[in-house]
Amino acid sequence: MQVWPSEHVLRRLEAERKQEKDPLCAYFYDLDALRNHAIRTRTAMPDGCELFYAVKANAEPPILRVLADLLDGFEVASGGELNWVSAHAPNARIIFGGPGKLDSELINAISRGIDTIHVESFNEIKRIEALAQGYPVNVALRINPLLNADIRTKLMMAGGPSPFGIDEEQINACLDYIHRSTKLRLTGFHLHALSHHLDMDAHAVLLFHYLKKFRTWRGMADSEVQILNVGGGIGVNYTEPEQQPDWVGMMARLREMLQQIPAAPCIRFELGRYLTASCGFYAAEIIDLKQSHGTWFAICHGGTHHFRTPAAQSHSHPVTVIPKSGRNRHQLTSVNCTFVGQLCTPKDVLARDVPCQKIGIGDIALFPLAGAYGWTISHQKFLRHAPPKMVFVAA
Repeated sequence: MQVWPSEHVLRRLEAERKQEKDPLCAYFYDLDALRNHAIRTRTAMPDGCELFYAVKANAEPPILRVLADLLDGFEVASGGELNWVSAHAPNARIIFGGPGKLDSELINAISRGIDTIHVESFNEIKRIEALAQGYPVNVALRINPLLNADIRTKLMMAGGPSPFGIDEEQINACLDYIHRSTKLRLTGFHLHALSHHLDMDAHAVLLFHYLKKFRTWRGMADSEVQILNVGGGIGVNYTEPEQQPDWVGMMARLREMLQQIPAAPCIRFELGRYLTASCGFYAAEIIDLKQSHGTWFAICHGGTHHFRTPAAQSHSHPVTVIPKSGRNRHQLTSVNCTFVGQLCTPKDVLARDVPCQKIGIGDIALFPLAGAYGWTISHQKFLRHAPPKMVFVAA
């Protein structure tokens, strides 16, 4: 995973800065880095596995177009995402998950003949059957399994009370209903238990747990179910950016597991953050430097209304300072700075207490690992500031 910007990204940043009348505020997306990372990620996977992209991470059309040619499809979680992907990657396979699907969204998915709908409850199964109108609809049961107590991250979707998925005690009833239906076809089981997982040894143990569960559930189903969707959940290390999850090593362990399993299922992954975070950079020009009660603040053109990742993850984001061409009158040396935005809230903090050898007004604060859950989850209308520019870079 490439964390820091390439030379062609830096050249494009400088060109954009010279064109702007106001201080620069922009996202830069390195499409070559995205392509290379996606290829490496997909190539490391064992034969018989599939890789889908979780569109919620970043749905910018150029990103979708790059990934459409490299992956097995897209995962959407709303009718809006379904329509968006259908417009920008019309030939892509689509799987549709998430709780609270509207009837209109289900009808849309059914009429488009998408790959699979992940059902989150017994009631949703009944609704899909009622809406099917003769279409054979592929469904996968999303399960909320019991998990070992040591399998935990800061964002859990399974292993306890949750709006996501079906408890294991309800599986038999769901399978019986689907088996009796002429409008539903069970294609697999779906699990997405957690997010932000950095420990790939522990994640490999989790995959082994899923595989054991799948054998039991497939035995309960009166059909040859082939797909085990293990979701995503692979994190990005924002606080130690040089120490990223060992995806290749985990895939090697998965390959060994599958070789020992007779009639192994097709393992389907839905990666979001891990695929696109590293291709994105948020650039915010420093418009003021001030000291308050002994702390230096770099006030940037932008903030968490554009790039909410640090606030959402409660971390100090990595940042590098790109100096302004020529000598800067308002330059500080050997200081620690806290990088903040323009909002009227003390929570508008991007990075805290960062050692800076040199920093000045007009320099660019460049935040890497900004290609996922950045702009898409930000409170974009707060204070009505202008949006950042979107710049897509390819060599």
